[in-house]
Amino acid sequence: MRQHQYYGAPKGRRNLKINPTGNELICFIVNVNTLEQVLVPNILLPLRKILPIRMQKLDFRRCNPIRWITMIVLFALSVLQSNAQDKHFTQFYASPLTLNPALTGAMEGSYRVGAIYRDQWRKVLENPIKTFSMAADLRFDANRRRSTEDALGLGIMFFNDKVSVVDFSTTQIAVSLAYHKALGVNQDQFLTLGIQGGLTQRNVNYESLNFHDEFNGTSGYTLGSSELLPGNNFAFPDLNVGLNYSSAFAGDGRFFAGASMHHIIKPKVSFYEDPTNITVKEGGSLYPKFNVQLSASIPFDKSNRTSMQPRMLAAMQGPHMEINAGTNFRFAMGQYGSSALHFGAWARPVRNDGGFGFDSVVALFGLEINSMLFGLSYDLNTRALQANQRQGALEISISYLGNYDNEKVLCPKF
Repeated sequence: MRQHQYYGAPKGRRNLKINPTGNELICFIVNVNTLEQVLVPNILLPLRKILPIRMQKLDFRRCNPIRWITMIVLFALSVLQSNAQDKHFTQFYASPLTLNPALTGAMEGSYRVGAIYRDQWRKVLENPIKTFSMAADLRFDANRRRSTEDALGLGIMFFNDKVSVVDFSTTQIAVSLAYHKALGVNQDQFLTLGIQGGLTQRNVNYESLNFHDEFNGTSGYTLGSSELLPGNNFAFPDLNVGLNYSSAFAGDGRFFAGASMHHIIKPKVSFYEDPTNITVKEGGSLYPKFNVQLSASIPFDKSNRTSMQPRMLAAMQGPHMEINAGTNFRFAMGQYGSSALHFGAWARPVRNDGGFGFDSVVALFGLEINSMLFGLSYDLNTRALQANQRQGALEISISYLGNYDNEKVLCPKF
């Protein structure tokens, strides 16, 4: 079992022991003097430099044993966590600016506004893990003379992720710029380069935490603490880049391929950082993340009223990887097909330090009404089913496309 010494506290006071499987999904916070230990889910690992012994909502003396064990099992089954939960949406095309900066302005209209909300672990936690993002982007001609179909995209994105167990939150605001270069004789292909820069803030509320020296020995944690804690929030810059390619084929068919790199500058994400200690400095950097996405729209008839839309997203960050793969089907409604129903099914295999495994299955429903798009999906964790728990994540998305004026440029939905 690997062992990490806490820094910023008296020597020998606290140690962090990591799960011997190596995937760091569960850790033990140990008081060396009293040998007390508490299990902490991996989602809390960003705080491992500052949390000494005990957290109020994760206390053996106060938690129902069955609920405690269930929470540990389900958190252990979660995957693809590094120092904290990075941006993750099942309906990844419904949140294009968090997926790939090159998708900024990739739309059939002149502007787009959208929002997406993700709710995780509601059946385990009193307050579930909540993730929300909202974005708006514009598309306008790069050449005023309209001699080419080149276009510019400009966007702004807001993101918030909140772990209510310890009142830990991540908030980001970012702006992105993309250039869409038209290719081919008919200019029905586009190669796009996008860049995104932002500022991220992380915050933790110390009032929701209890420390071992606050325990009065009989009734609870009523004493003051001598812990020397760092500031409860900090901010860091972030930089992402991406490429995207789109092409028309066989009339109404479409093909899309893209790749992006996130956290290029490897920002420091530790609350407690000792610049004199190499171990802490290395552990405080966020892994770069690499995304590769492929999708298509394949019509089943000449009028394109029914189509199959396969999707694939591979995300790699440090030792972790996940693949989202599946197919949506679009069924047009009405005389002109301006409204449509979307149904889809997905599978998500993942890889962490412990090896490769199957994580979740996803069901998706979408409703397209003229320029409005509504999406609903549910991730069912297959490993949780083995523990007789129906646990997963619910996602809701909505977007609006304004001034529809270009049939050549299509951005995948959901």
